[in-house]
Amino acid sequence: MVSEVSVLYFAKGAELTGLKSETVKLPSQLTALQLWQELETRHPKLSVLREQVVLAVRQEYVALGDQLVSLHDGDEVAVIPPISGG
Repeated sequence: MVSEVSVLYFAKGAELTGLKSETVKLPSQLTALQLWQELETRHPKLSVLREQVVLAVRQEYVALGDQLVSLHDGDEVAVIPPISGG
């Protein structure tokens, strides 16, 4: 099954993709790592963030790994890169 979700890109993620958001179709059941890999396939430049990025699904943080993620039509996935500042 496939779900249509909104993906939001912030900071370096937006810079690398050239987008602040997009609507994509993704498998409804996948691991957090598989979700990231789907996004990397669409935007290979995102690979530089892999070791530092955090995803949020429906405004809840999800670490990249084997955690199962269930997506539904209209869900929001945020790509949150590390934030630097002083």
